[in-house]
Amino acid sequence: MTLQPATSGAVGGIGRRLAGHRLLWPTLILLALLLGNLAFHHDFLSVRVRDGHLYGSLVDILQFGAPLTLVALGMTLVIATRGIDLSVGSTVAIAGALACGYISTAARPGGVATMLTAVALALGVALVLGLANGFLVSGLGVQPIVATLILMVAGRGVAQLITGGQIVTVTSAPYKMIGGGYWLTFPFAVLLAAALFALTAFVTRRSALGMLIESVGGNPAASRLVGIRAGGLLALVYVFSALCAAVAGLMISSNVSSADGNNAGLWIELDAILAVVVGGTALTGGRFSLGGTVLGALIIQTLSTTVYTLGVPPETTLVFKAFVVIVVCLVQSPVFRAKVLRRRGTTTPRSHTSAGAAPQQQEVRA
Repeated sequence: MTLQPATSGAVGGIGRRLAGHRLLWPTLILLALLLGNLAFHHDFLSVRVRDGHLYGSLVDILQFGAPLTLVALGMTLVIATRGIDLSVGSTVAIAGALACGYISTAARPGGVATMLTAVALALGVALVLGLANGFLVSGLGVQPIVATLILMVAGRGVAQLITGGQIVTVTSAPYKMIGGGYWLTFPFAVLLAAALFALTAFVTRRSALGMLIESVGGNPAASRLVGIRAGGLLALVYVFSALCAAVAGLMISSNVSSADGNNAGLWIELDAILAVVVGGTALTGGRFSLGGTVLGALIIQTLSTTVYTLGVPPETTLVFKAFVVIVVCLVQSPVFRAKVLRRRGTTTPRSHTSAGAAPQQQEVRA
């Protein structure tokens, strides 16, 4: 009997820790979206094996959400430094255009060497683009939103110049593997995104890099006083963001075996920023959550899948998506939850005030 209070207190403590965990609400929101789809389509959560490959709506969400997940990972580290990268959509288009353009003109379009060269070319150009953004922000002191807006506008034009304003189609089985292939029954894009996530989490959480990024974003003045070189870190996160966007561009163009300089990665930067925010990372910089970002990306992709599953008319798709996103953000807001879920017992009723309190209140009002 004497162990009951201690046990209940321990359970209550665990419950409070879970309620305050930053991944709780994104997880609940994702589960709610999945269960909502299950109410309309009873086989929505079913996963089956066909021709040695996994198929199903859940597999589609993971596969089509892999590019957004990668872009959002890079955006997370940029936002953690109080920055923003609006150029990731253009980088997606440029990477896909370069890879498909090289493969389409190669002597052996279906060769593995051709595919590797195309991937190296796309990643190399993305590295240069990331360095350019990092130099503008850290070297010249240009505001991140302005510095990346330059590449956002110009990069889309560069992608269309590479493709000649046309959709470049390719026929390459090795290249198709990146975004549309399978390995060990799983979509290769999902495995690649998971590997990059694990590598990013290991580097940022098992070394001092993550702490340095958070210190630069949380308090730039203090980090400078303790000797942290913010310039190199800023350049690094923008390079990483560009590389993630390039891999996403390779996935997107590989999945459809073509490159579209005009539409590839269009507005993906906005979905990436939204995924980061929904995942619990504040736009003011400082602490970041890679796991929350992945959940945010999956929420955005699940929402897009829900729109098509429910047959929402195309002209109202964006309005429906915006409404759901607003609800998601409100549910995650501690201030909103406190106002909605506030119990009447938290405020002291006037009838319970002591007799001596009334004159004091009157004196204060007087």
